[in-house]
Amino acid sequence: MSDGTFLRYVALGDSQTEGVGDGDDTVGLRGWADRLAESLAREQPGVRYANLAVRGRLAGQVRAEQLGPALALRPDLATVVAGVNDVLRPRFDADATAGHLEAMFAALTEQGARVATLTFPDVGRITPLARPLGPRIEALNERIRAASRRHGVVVVEASAHPVVNDPRLWSADRLHAGPVGHARIAAAVAHSLALPGSDDSWTRPLAPQARPTGLGAATAELRWAGSFLGPWLGRRLRGRSSGDDRRAKRPELLPMTAAPQ
Repeated sequence: MSDGTFLRYVALGDSQTEGVGDGDDTVGLRGWADRLAESLAREQPGVRYANLAVRGRLAGQVRAEQLGPALALRPDLATVVAGVNDVLRPRFDADATAGHLEAMFAALTEQGARVATLTFPDVGRITPLARPLGPRIEALNERIRAASRRHGVVVVEASAHPVVNDPRLWSADRLHAGPVGHARIAAAVAHSLALPGSDDSWTRPLAPQARPTGLGAATAELRWAGSFLGPWLGRRLRGRSSGDDRRAKRPELLPMTAAPQ
């Protein structure tokens, strides 16, 4: 709504928006979108929230599977965050990926929704083995910014702040935010939308902490490669996805309860 009050929030995306890294499939996933909805509910009782995101989805799949249901829910606020899974594929096409995002931006804003999205951090700063992906991420970020300007979409420039490179914001797989990271993303989106009670505290660094160097750092890289990179590559080679046979965790607009602060 034009006065900044949002009563119908719909989240579209992949694993990050689903909440992977913040909870698990046993106790349930929370994630930044849930946290944002909780913030909305604290200020405005009666907020309803749907989360259509499914892990493993490419931007084109998010568009094909989630845009139609999202439009049917007629949100006044929508978040669209996708593209990292595309970046990780061997045949990445930045223009095609951004084109799917822009199509979602256009459809949702034309229907009257306020839309927000994110730029992505350089994962090479978190995982040295991923440094070759840096140019791909920047190419996608540039296109997200341009598409957002064309459609009046709010862009959360989380990648501009050094705190996003702190390992403590990330889960053990280094591809998904951990609970602290999800909380920071939710705060960043709230601040970018100028929601009541939001501020820039999400940009502030955590207390200093020594990081492993030398042999310790090399050992950590090898452990990560064996625990996470290897299984991920194995799924790709088998043509499998972590999201196979999964459905959205919250496909309908349901009342949201504010979590205790």
